[in-house]
Amino acid sequence: MTELHTLLAISPVDGRYANKTDSLRSVFSEFGLIRYRALIEVKWLQTLAANKQITEVPAFSDAANQQLNQLIETFSPEDAARIKEIELTTNHDVKAVEYFLAEKITSNDELAAVSPFLHFACTSEDINNLSHGLMLKEARETHLVPVFSTLLTTLCDLAEQNADLAMLARTHGQTASPTTLGKEIAIFVYRLQRQIEQLSNTPVLGKFNGAVGNFNAHLCAYPELDWMSISKSFVESLGLSWNPHTTQIESHDYIAEYFHCLNRLNIVLLDMCRDIWSYISIAYFKQKAVAGEIGSSTMPHKINPIDFENAEGNLGIANALFSHLSDKLMISRWQRDLSDSTALRNLGVGVAHTLIACESCLKGLRKLEVNEGKIQSDLDAAWEVLAEPLQTIMRRHGIENAYEKLKDLTRGETIDKAKLVAFIDSLELDETSKEQLLDLSPASYTGNAAEQTRSIVSKARSL
Repeated sequence: MTELHTLLAISPVDGRYANKTDSLRSVFSEFGLIRYRALIEVKWLQTLAANKQITEVPAFSDAANQQLNQLIETFSPEDAARIKEIELTTNHDVKAVEYFLAEKITSNDELAAVSPFLHFACTSEDINNLSHGLMLKEARETHLVPVFSTLLTTLCDLAEQNADLAMLARTHGQTASPTTLGKEIAIFVYRLQRQIEQLSNTPVLGKFNGAVGNFNAHLCAYPELDWMSISKSFVESLGLSWNPHTTQIESHDYIAEYFHCLNRLNIVLLDMCRDIWSYISIAYFKQKAVAGEIGSSTMPHKINPIDFENAEGNLGIANALFSHLSDKLMISRWQRDLSDSTALRNLGVGVAHTLIACESCLKGLRKLEVNEGKIQSDLDAAWEVLAEPLQTIMRRHGIENAYEKLKDLTRGETIDKAKLVAFIDSLELDETSKEQLLDLSPASYTGNAAEQTRSIVSKARSL
């Protein structure tokens, strides 16, 4: 096979970011697709042999099954290249797999005798849709859920470490009631956890019912067999969920559901990246300097938040692909058209951009250092945020126009502790209530932020 130098790749997935996506190649590449096709063809032949009612395909010996299993376990790029060579003659990619397998078993008389049952009663889509399902299942189990889980753990650590660290909240970009840094990170833990669970629980469907979904050929050849049950058992034996009702193609609705989950996960991550970028810009986070790295080609002092910016860009590209594929793949003219074929070959591209983004997020998070001094100085300069608890307690004690009085005192004004103490002293309140108010500070007015943080993290770690 021709080796492609990464510097010559058109897509950055296989070029600049090749080292970050290398593990996806065996799943979503042309080789990966061909390997899955071969696996399904072999598994189907073994299923036919295991059915006692199909006497034309006797039960395989252990040696025959071992040879078939070995064929799949050792399937190589050279095998895929041979299939591509056969395809030059057949001009049909799935049929080329069938011919390749027939070629590989000619030396075994037991298997050669039943080679006509390779691809028995199958349409190409029976093989392809199961291949795509296995691709998405493997990507989810071995790549997506693990990297999202690592992100979740990293964010849990950051949230837990800063559960009690009070900081100003900002609503509409303006100072607002204080929160804690840990709680704001924990919100992303909570959001990500929900979406990871939904992604994990999205069924990956497969169909195996012939040319137009009615088992026409199957019932013609063996009318006495329960082909619906055989189909269900076969699909489920591959670790997929059975779709019993289709046209020629599996309807791809589940792929849209799968990608919609990824879309939401990526949007939560994108939101997090923008928030952390903003916190870095106001110096709530500092970034660890890495020896040899350069932030700007002209400004030596800079440590730019490039990891979060890189993640944001890749998340956007991934979601553009997921959105298009979700819309496109659910539509097919009548019982089948081929407009989905090229689209399906891009199943892994959005996944690759998602993984690139996740790795960038992780890299950025690991470089963060909390700047407690800056966070505290901002709190100390924002005593106006205590207008909320002051007017709330004033209302409780029946003081008229409480909101309006605090509005006149604080809106657009610079407020410090002394002004608030003088205002509290002027109120007609009992001494206990006054002491309660005088004990307040921006750093202590955080509600149950710390408790929420620990609860969210505890639940996330238990899953």
